[in-house]
This record gives sequence, structure tokens and C-alpha cells, in this order.
Amino acid sequence: MSIHLVGGGWDEAYDGEVYRDFLSEASARASASGRSLPRIAVLLVREDEETVSLRTEAYTRQLTRVAECEPVVTAVLEDGVFASPVLSGIDGLLVGGGLTPAYLEAVAPLVDEIRMLVADGLPYLGFSAGAMIAADTAIIGGWMIGEVPVSAEHTGEGLEDVTVAQGLGLVDLAIDVHAAQWGTLSRLVAATEAGLVDGGIAIDEYTVLIVGDDSLRVLGRGSVWQVDASDDGVLVSTLGA
Repeated sequence: MSIHLVGGGWDEAYDGEVYRDFLSEASARASASGRSLPRIAVLLVREDEETVSLRTEAYTRQLTRVAECEPVVTAVLEDGVFASPVLSGIDGLLVGGGLTPAYLEAVAPLVDEIRMLVADGLPYLGFSAGAMIAADTAIIGGWMIGEVPVSAEHTGEGLEDVTVAQGLGLVDLAIDVHAAQWGTLSRLVAATEAGLVDGGIAIDEYTVLIVGDDSLRVLGRGSVWQVDASDDGVLVSTLGA
């Protein structure tokens, strides 16, 4: 089973390529448990009740269009937290997109349990914010370092200074998302140069990095940008789809 990190991108007409392998793994886990349909826990954090309803319906449509499954959507508002029962009897875990600091706060009570389940083979898919918080040391927002802009202000997630925090610890590299579309690659480069993180990856929209036990795969429309610190500065390369 794998960790699936999606760089965002939402379109009602999207064919759902970035979800296919995740749902296939969840289906295999369900079969091993004697279930005909995989139960997918979908955790969402939204700003108000209207967007909760809209996103619940949208994720359900997207997942069931890609493969037969049973999405079990739990949504909280941005000051809420998730309780342990949301992880009971599931075959896959999808953590959605929205305000990254709010997602990290909302999943805080579940961190140890999520790590245990993923270590036991539960497939995890992080979409945008859900991908960012999957890191050991997670970039959760911000657009300035030392009063110098390093990305567009709208990428700040409600934060001014680029901020890192302890994430879920599912992968050991920092993750940024919407890379080509929002220009967040520069934030990751600057955070690496400043020593806030030890390098990482920035993922384009409609693109997934699949982290297996001994493998990395990129699927989708875009690229995964790899950022590494070196004695000669910061090195940037791409892992193409």
C-alpha cells in the first residue's frame, strides 16, 4: 500500500486519474477484509456549512465516478477537530484540501492512529492541504521569509511568515502543492535555502506522487519538482509524469 500526494486541482469534469491507484489499493484491502466495496474515509475542513455540503457532494461524485466505492465523508469547520471513530472500519483515508493550518489542527487528535494505520498498509491520499500535512516537517503556509516575499501573498494560507510544523510524519520530505499554478516552488526553494526544511517536493495540480515501500511514481498532467540542499546552493530538478 502507498501514500498518494496530490498537488490539487479541481474540475467537475476531471477523469480522476490521480485517484485511481489509491482506490485500487483500497479495493484490495477491502477484499482482504471481506468487503465488496472499499470504505473511504474522507476528512474535510471547510470555512462554512455551505461549502461543507458542496465539497461533500463533490468528493463523493468524484470518487464514485472513478471506481465503485463507499465514501464516508466527515467534515468539520475550521476551528473543529476530528474524533477517532472516523477511522473505524475503513479501507482508505483521503484528507482533502482547504486551509492547511486548520487541517493540521483538525487531525491532531488522530496523528498517532493515522501513522499506525498507514504503517499497517492503509492507503493514504492527501489532496493539497492533505498532502502538505503528510510530511514529517510540514510547510503549512506563509509567503515571506525575513520580510522578503518568496511567493504570492494568496499562497500564505492566512500566515505571513513561512511556517513549518510537525506533520503526520508519513513522508520525510517537506511538501508544497499547486506548484506550477500558484508559483509555490519558490516558497519551497526559499524555505530550503533558509534552513527551515531540508529540501522537499512541490507538486503540480492534477498530478500525484505515489510513495511506495521502495518506489516513487508520478502520474497526471504535470510534474513533481524536487528541491535539494547542497554545498553549492539549492538544486531543483523534476520528476516527470
